[in-house]
Amino acid sequence: MRSSLISCLAAAAVLAGCGGSTDNSASGLRWLPPTKLVTNIVNGTDFRFGTGAVLGNRYYLADRNNAAIDVFDTATSNLLSQIKGSGANAFTGLRSTSGAPDDTISGPSGVYAVGNLLYVGDVNSVKIVDPASQQVVKTIPVGAQGKRANKACVDTAHNLFVIATPEAATPYLTMIDTTTQVVVGTISFTDASGARSAGLGACQFDAAADTLYVNNAGTTANPHGELVALPGASLRAIPSGGTVNYTDLAGLRAYALGNCDPTGLALGPSNRVAVGCRETTSGASLLVQILDRTNGNLIASVNAGGGGDIVYDAATNRYYNAAGRWTSGGTAATSGVCSSSSTCNPMLAVIDANTHAIVATLQTGNSAHSVTVDPVTAKAFVPVSSGVAPQGCGNCANATPGLLSFALK
Repeated sequence: MRSSLISCLAAAAVLAGCGGSTDNSASGLRWLPPTKLVTNIVNGTDFRFGTGAVLGNRYYLADRNNAAIDVFDTATSNLLSQIKGSGANAFTGLRSTSGAPDDTISGPSGVYAVGNLLYVGDVNSVKIVDPASQQVVKTIPVGAQGKRANKACVDTAHNLFVIATPEAATPYLTMIDTTTQVVVGTISFTDASGARSAGLGACQFDAAADTLYVNNAGTTANPHGELVALPGASLRAIPSGGTVNYTDLAGLRAYALGNCDPTGLALGPSNRVAVGCRETTSGASLLVQILDRTNGNLIASVNAGGGGDIVYDAATNRYYNAAGRWTSGGTAATSGVCSSSSTCNPMLAVIDANTHAIVATLQTGNSAHSVTVDPVTAKAFVPVSSGVAPQGCGNCANATPGLLSFALK
């Protein structure tokens, strides 16, 4: 097994300045100012957003503060409208526990393009949005524990949408038939020793291999995470409406990730997969791990982690990691959490998908854990909170909340 540790200090072209930088001649990447504003999100706001998606010439962002999907024009990056449901189709919005915002019981959590519709994770449900009419047209129940349905992925070949409920008493995946818009199965995550998973992160379908990959945040054998590979045929063999534990699925493979605490996941070229780690061990190196997804062999460990979403863009052949918990030393903050006493310096890490060298790091903003790439406009969209909320951003005290856009070339 070949492994290499690539230092960001040696390989990165670092961009300075709050809210990004305007030029990076070495890589062609640059910030496209100004920060685009969002309704009701002002200086001092703790902007709670989730995963976004591009469909057509629009970028859609999950916005918990406004209980809405924010709609941006991909060419101008300007906010055009907000989609809000009503009655039973209304989004949950931002809720608190003990006076503090609690994302685990709030929604919407993430937006995913499925054909010409948007599937949106919310508390206990997936909501279907028609972007043409800008209406929430259906709510599909996926639980009753009051927890968010969060990260998801789509198997377009078999019309299957899979979404994780990571904070449930026993974390699980819900499978929805995108033709009938009905739940067709559930996969629970209890390990071989009977312990619940520590949570579920991002997932991806590999169409060529007919395999679902999902980040399992922790098991008895791998307490800081593993990458689980589930054959598509085993998923489709689950009886309609039934529940099966992942360890009972034929052909299961689990790849240990070491001290990772995985969040993001992106399928790269040549059977590679990038796992974004967000280490919770104080002082641990913040990594993106590149694996051979056919056997789990580690190809490279890149010191550019601490992120939420990581995406692969085929046009530039690069990974883009939204490293919202990056620090100046490249190691995890205390317990992996940004705070006033253990600050983070959020950035967008750009990694060459062939050499795994860091092409550039671009300063982003507070809580910048989400990134979406639009291959048509060659732009990356990165939402950010205000510089002062939540606490713990060491390099963005005066930054404006909203949407950052970056040119990719």
